Amino acid sequence: MSGLWQRMKDEHRAAAEPLASRMRPQTLDEFVGQTHFLGEGKLLRRMLEADRITSVIFYGPPGTGKTTLAELIARHTHRRFERANAAAVGVKDVRLVLDAARRELENDGKRTIFFLDEIHRFNRAQQDVLLGDVERGIVTLIGATTENPFFTVNSALVSRSQVFQFQPLDEADIATVVRQAVRDPRGLGDLAVTVDDDAIAHWAVASDGDARRALTALEIAVMSSAKPQATAIHIDLETAEQSIQQKALVYDATGDEHYDIISAFIKSMRGSDPDAAVYWLARMLTAGEDPLFIARRIAILASEDVGNADPRAIQVAAATYDIVHRIGMPEARITLAQAAIYMAAAPKSNASYAAINAAMDDVKHQRTVPVPKHLMSATRTEKKRMGHGKGYQYAHASETGFVDQDYLGVDKTYYVPTDRGYEQRIAQYLEWVAGQRDIPAQPPGRV
Repeated sequence: MSGLWQRMKDEHRAAAEPLASRMRPQTLDEFVGQTHFLGEGKLLRRMLEADRITSVIFYGPPGTGKTTLAELIARHTHRRFERANAAAVGVKDVRLVLDAARRELENDGKRTIFFLDEIHRFNRAQQDVLLGDVERGIVTLIGATTENPFFTVNSALVSRSQVFQFQPLDEADIATVVRQAVRDPRGLGDLAVTVDDDAIAHWAVASDGDARRALTALEIAVMSSAKPQATAIHIDLETAEQSIQQKALVYDATGDEHYDIISAFIKSMRGSDPDAAVYWLARMLTAGEDPLFIARRIAILASEDVGNADPRAIQVAAATYDIVHRIGMPEARITLAQAAIYMAAAPKSNASYAAINAAMDDVKHQRTVPVPKHLMSATRTEKKRMGHGKGYQYAHASETGFVDQDYLGVDKTYYVPTDRGYEQRIAQYLEWVAGQRDIPAQPPGRV
């Protein structure tokens, strides 16, 4: 009787299992994607074929197969498989797993894979609990995280593990997963389901590399289209569009995606590509990035990368920040786009950036240059008695607006203008200034 009840329980659980869960690959050959480390001859494939799997960390966005691959590795290597989510367990739970793994190894020679999902949610002290048994090989750790492990996982643990970075599945991979689900009896193979190619193509784009999202959309489309006594289910593009209302954007405002996209945005403006700059701007705004953060980055670029090649750039950046602060989204998107396009299309110079960096480096590491006496403030009588300001020549007293005068006290060049944009004119003026220094001093009264 107990066997019958257990069978009924298993059937009820199976009936409730989502399509994405039912379609988890059963073998490595069924696994789709990540060929850069799992393809023929690649590192992880070689480790598995040689049965030399070590502790690893899987790092990448959701829906790319981290959990599935961990289960496949355990099955392929015939090891015990323990799993936990770092958000739901504590040190005591981890110790129980480690103790059990040690007993299995000592008593039966059976090795254990411990899959710890969201490992970044453990603090450093909690992660330290794993170190000893991982190092001694008592347990093979497979940690999974959406955060960069080099920042969020204990460095000692990372050094004992091989890190594999998962990439979002491409459109062809997503289409393969969807078609497998339609054919396979574990999925929808027992139903007479047909799906138009353009419907599959829509899911491949809208899921943004997340296989789980694509399979969920397929399941919703099929279940919502099933009619009583119907012998076949047909999914067209319209049904597919309704089953996945909004494209999923992978974006964590405090994680790698945040830094990677703002980096691409800045480099696109610096590289004079307005189309790329607008795209990365759209990615950030659509994902909910703070528009003032973007405005600040534009302001930095205006000085750092455009500089005096177009002095108006800093005015545009300042106005952009002010307008974005005052009006907010969604209208601020237009102002940000205008500013990003202006920066991308402006001539570029980092001469000011290089100049201040070189000068600050000298201030920090070289002997301090004293202020020449003729440049010192002479606003008080006692300073004048000490010779402060004596000999200073007022530039505007000259017909040319320039006098040959030492303003630093040492021979040093920090600012070297480029020949781009307005800096061409600056360079021409500084060349003229240099030429004036070679002209003999004019008689008194002409200065």
